[in-house]
Amino acid sequence: MNAAPLTYWLHGFFHEWLGQQRNCSRHTILSYRDTWRLYLRYVAARRGKSVSVISLADLTDDQVLAFLKHIETERHDTIGTRNCRLAAIRSLYRFVADREPLVAAQCAAVLRIPMKKTARAAVGYLDSEEVTAILRQPDRSTFEGQRDHALLALLYNTGARIQEALGLCPSAVRLTSPAHVKLYGKGRKERLGPLWSETAQLLAALLKRRPRPDHEPLFVNRYGQPLGAGGVRFKLARYVRAAAAEMPSLRSKRVHPHTFRHTAGVQLVSAGVDITVIRSWLGHVSLDTTNHYARANIETKRHAIELVDRSKRPGGPPRWRRNPNLLAWLDSL
Repeated sequence: MNAAPLTYWLHGFFHEWLGQQRNCSRHTILSYRDTWRLYLRYVAARRGKSVSVISLADLTDDQVLAFLKHIETERHDTIGTRNCRLAAIRSLYRFVADREPLVAAQCAAVLRIPMKKTARAAVGYLDSEEVTAILRQPDRSTFEGQRDHALLALLYNTGARIQEALGLCPSAVRLTSPAHVKLYGKGRKERLGPLWSETAQLLAALLKRRPRPDHEPLFVNRYGQPLGAGGVRFKLARYVRAAAAEMPSLRSKRVHPHTFRHTAGVQLVSAGVDITVIRSWLGHVSLDTTNHYARANIETKRHAIELVDRSKRPGGPPRWRRNPNLLAWLDSL
């Protein structure tokens, strides 16, 4: 008796399991799809076969390990990306293992492949002056410049993820007091992000210049199509290079759309906002994630150390060095 073909399991996994039973978001499904597209193409090339004839028996743990090594060494992906790819692969093997005893051992071997540990880099964020320098770069006399300026200001104001901001529709924006936006985060979790009056004015001016239907994305390209994250990263890199001419500190920083989210989190910590409020503001599931901003803020640490009683600070030699008799005794040992 043979196991069902791979196409059967892929269809059941993506349509029935992820789509219908778990009701995963489209972003999750597309992420898993991209991983399996890469994985199947890699295995097919390695075995000299067409993707259409790859079977489940071809997808052994050795192939998974080789694929993970490939994406690190040849595609130069980060360990974090490697772990995300592995999670997507293991999810299907777990799905198959629960339903097909004939391949349980093969699936178990893949499920034993561990996530790779990696050093966690410090949170990168911008100073207020650096944000201002970047926001000065878009040419607001043009539609694209006005759009980019409003988008970056929104990211800085709300700490929204780039996909949350790009998915924003006019129906989710309130421009009258109290101005706020309705954001849909990971897992389709909904939260409200308050807006500064300046940000609300920027969004109102953008909608006046380029009106949008209530349920279509607010930020679009010159052809009226929804703006993509790749395009935002490309334009932002150009603005950062231009801003670095007047703000040299930007030359040593890697700035991407998520940096504005980190900046918002760090500045909220610096302002003394309660950490649970910041978690709700940014849409974090766990306080552990929010606490990274507290650890990242050097000004908060500097303020904390200044609160230490001066009498307790090291200013002279330690007490054991102040007693010559003690030193003589130690020398005699």
